[in-house]
Amino acid sequence: MNQQKSLLRKHIRELTAAHDSHARLVASETLCKALEDNLQFKAAHTVLLYHSLPDEPDTRAILDKWHRGKRILLPVIRGSELELREYTGPDCLRQEPLFHIEEPQGPPFADFDQVELAIVPGMAFGRQGQRLGRGKGYYDKLLPQLTQAHLIGYCFPWQIVDDIPEEPHDRRVNQVLE
Repeated sequence: MNQQKSLLRKHIRELTAAHDSHARLVASETLCKALEDNLQFKAAHTVLLYHSLPDEPDTRAILDKWHRGKRILLPVIRGSELELREYTGPDCLRQEPLFHIEEPQGPPFADFDQVELAIVPGMAFGRQGQRLGRGKGYYDKLLPQLTQAHLIGYCFPWQIVDDIPEEPHDRRVNQVLE
């Protein structure tokens, strides 16, 4: 199963690389609009988002636009797990040295039951909500703690596949935006 997942990750990386920055920007803008129109997003007060990597749909517009109207949480890498912290604006970000991800500073957020919506990144998503991550297991450990959250997979259209092999620890998302 790990070999199947590795091959799928490689395939998705190649597909993403085949789309230039303009195509990724247009797709990101479409996704942003779809998220803002989503009923779950409109109703949520506390939203887990993520600060996008260059090969992921750009989340900066959502962060910039919504951090004053909603409580936006971002993950922070701590060892082999993700810790949540509140995003209060671009000034709260510092670059993390290992993956070069910008992370918010401030105290950890641990009241997971308050998270109403989680926007989840992935290398790929299956049509039934299966998720293929980057292989480090960060979200595999975090998602089971978000028992009250509606989970939305957030990806480019070329990251949707018919099926993704699943292991017992994998958790599906409730819906996928593409």
